[in-house]
Parts: sequence; C-alpha cells; structure tokens
Amino acid sequence: MMTETMPQSGFYAKARQGMPALIDQWRRLGRGDADRLALILAETARVARLGEPEATPDGATLTAWSQPGAQDDVPLWAARTATFLLVQMPARPTPENETEACAWAYCWLLNRDFDSVEAAREALPEHLRKCLNHVVGAAWADRQGLRLI
Repeated sequence: MMTETMPQSGFYAKARQGMPALIDQWRRLGRGDADRLALILAETARVARLGEPEATPDGATLTAWSQPGAQDDVPLWAARTATFLLVQMPARPTPENETEACAWAYCWLLNRDFDSVEAAREALPEHLRKCLNHVVGAAWADRQGLRLI
C-alpha cells in the first residue's frame, strides 16, 4: 500500500509542503517587485546550474508559488534557487517552521555534493546550523533511501 511506503508525514512530504514558505520568505526578503524577483530566480537558476526553467515565470506565478498549499506547483529549480539565495543573504534568514526547514535541508543537499551527513552539516553557514542540523540528518537519511533525486 502506497501510504505505508511513503507516508504523508514522511520527510519528503514535509519538504514539499515547506517549499511555498521557502519561496515566500525569499519573495518577502528579496529586493524588487514580484516580476523582477521572478526574473532573478530564473536567471540565477540558469547561471548557478540549479535547474533549467522552461520559461521565466512572472510575478503572479511567483506569488502563487508562495501560497500555502502550492507545494505541487513549485518547481524544484525554484525551491533550490530560493534556498541558494536565502543562504547568501546578509540578513541571515532562517526557516520559520519545521516544514520550511525540511525544504531548506532538502534543497541544501541537492545544491551541493557532500560525502557525508557530517560534511553537509559542517558546510552550513553558522546561523543555520542550530535550526537545520536535525533536518539535514533527516534529509540525508531520505537521500540514502534513494528518494532524494
């Protein structure tokens, strides 16, 4: 039965559920209107090789992705890129809840190659270590289960 092998309370489900909040935080902290932020997100994804958006989204799409319940609509490149940008912000933002933390950790592991969970944790910026340490472990375990692609 599918619900037994991939429960909705599992790590991957939590990471997907947290992606709209991750996008929303980047949208709120980013400088510029929604159209400009959508362009920055897509161009950064392309330049940093975090994904290949088929088209550059508009501001309305970015806003829609940041709404609760939009997790099935958020492309992985957008979440990966938002994480990439948030981690570098001088304001040092952190995830605001558990599901958003799962999304950050999921994207953290996708954005870089790590040889071990310890290396992934050590590479976290200092301000993120306390809030992401435990979820990076969960993301790593999920990845080892070959579900983190």
